Amino acid sequence: AFDKTIEKDNSLAVGFFQRGFVHLQLEMYKEALSDYHMAFSHLRKNPFIDYKQLGLRHILYAWEVLYSTAAVQCRLQQWQEARVTLDKAVVWRPEGRTAILVLALERVQDHVFLEPMHVPLGEFFRPRKKEVEQLDSKDFLGKPKVISSIIPNDEYIGFEPLRPQKQGFYEPSADALR
Repeated sequence: AFDKTIEKDNSLAVGFFQRGFVHLQLEMYKEALSDYHMAFSHLRKNPFIDYKQLGLRHILYAWEVLYSTAAVQCRLQQWQEARVTLDKAVVWRPEGRTAILVLALERVQDHVFLEPMHVPLGEFFRPRKKEVEQLDSKDFLGKPKVISSIIPNDEYIGFEPLRPQKQGFYEPSADALR
């Protein structure tokens, strides 16, 4: 499902982030690392992306993506790279709220695996009701109607402006007018 989502919107950072988490759970570490790198690059140097406008009640933070990247690097025994990634995450984390990253740095020094961040379980994209109502089909043309001609011997089938013009052909008969 995440593959299809990313195919439809290949700059959806949260799609790469969630797929990276799934790859990590499946022990596909290289794919997870690639997805986390893609998620971070699609943040486009923003500290976060708020997906509430799209219907996902989640804010994806750059430091969370970097933290999860470090978690994959730990699994790949890339301890020095994980440390560098966590140092980078400290820069992206809001000031005064770096305790989790300090703890993570200590764990990496002790060669202990980190648990990755993820979108809370049970959170799904739920488009707003107003947007879903727009998906109903609408009949802009209306119902077709049959219109009969009042011109005698009229055998023309098609649109009126395309009818060949004949002199005196268009006067209705007296019977038709009655």
